Amino acid sequence: MSLQKSEKSLRSAGGERGDQDNASICSSVTTQPDRHGFLGGAQYSPEPKRTLSPSTILKREQKWLRMLNNWEAFMSKNYKKVRERCRKGIPASVRPKAWLYLCGGQLLLEKHPDEYEELLKAPGDPKCMEDIRKDLHRQFPYHEMFIREEGLGQQELFCVLKAYSVLNPKVGYFQAQAPVAAFLLMHMPAVQAFWCLVSISDKYLSGYYNPGLEVLQRDGDILHALLRRTAPAVQRHLAKHRVEPVLYATEWFLCALTRTLPWDSLLRVWDCFLCEGVKVLFKASLVILAGALGSAKVRKRASGLCETLELLRHPPDHVLAEEYLVYHMHRLPLTEEDFEFEHQRQTARRRAMPARSGS
Repeated sequence: MSLQKSEKSLRSAGGERGDQDNASICSSVTTQPDRHGFLGGAQYSPEPKRTLSPSTILKREQKWLRMLNNWEAFMSKNYKKVRERCRKGIPASVRPKAWLYLCGGQLLLEKHPDEYEELLKAPGDPKCMEDIRKDLHRQFPYHEMFIREEGLGQQELFCVLKAYSVLNPKVGYFQAQAPVAAFLLMHMPAVQAFWCLVSISDKYLSGYYNPGLEVLQRDGDILHALLRRTAPAVQRHLAKHRVEPVLYATEWFLCALTRTLPWDSLLRVWDCFLCEGVKVLFKASLVILAGALGSAKVRKRASGLCETLELLRHPPDHVLAEEYLVYHMHRLPLTEEDFEFEHQRQTARRRAMPARSGS
């Protein structure tokens, strides 16, 4: 599959999925949302989560509040403690504020207190506005915030995406930003979600939304190089059947796993992602790959490109489960130096490649 086809596929995949969801939404929703606000769909989870004791939750909340009240000191002098607490899971009551501080959104908001409203006053590029409106109903259509056509949730989502397209006309609007923005809006007011989206798009996923997806291709090469270290049999299987990262990991990275993971898993991964950066997406991807294809019997059944892709597009439920995923992410035999080495190596390799004709 060519890069152009992959990019086109990404831009349409979300739309196709959203249209399918909306086609059956009326017949498959409930009147009682689950603990995350879902009324149906794949993310709906009516069972109460087995949780920590109230006293443990209270202690963690108090620790986080002390950190947030002394944020600069903790980040500059005791970052390892912040990382440790993010890996344990941020308490739900402080998660929105913690995410805002972790990603730098709070600093941007303080530096530009009125810019969001000013951006909304601008007319915006007509093509971007049209594309955004087409995608609004496709973002988590079973969630109570977005289930109503042209409801408050969809209105706020439009505003956040419009504001970013005006702020950064080079990118404008990229479809993969929509689920990220919607996910943020579920946890915080629109102006905070906007500045978090700015930070994630321009810092965490820098270059991902540029035309051509060259940064994504490079990171796919990094992913397979790291997989060679962590699960060599899986890497050999992918190489044998020519399963390139762009064929299965595009949505994982561009949407920061918001379209891939169960909700409890996604929250935990994002606690780490906003603290430690994009390497967390690599770690989660490595665990999914090893979990889906780690068994020799499974690899034998996945005897070709299509069979392997089917497994990766629908990984086993237990592999995506919160405890399994987080546990194995933090026990991968990879160091900071490993990530940096592969980043430099793959960047240099791509720079040395001859320019593609017509590019």
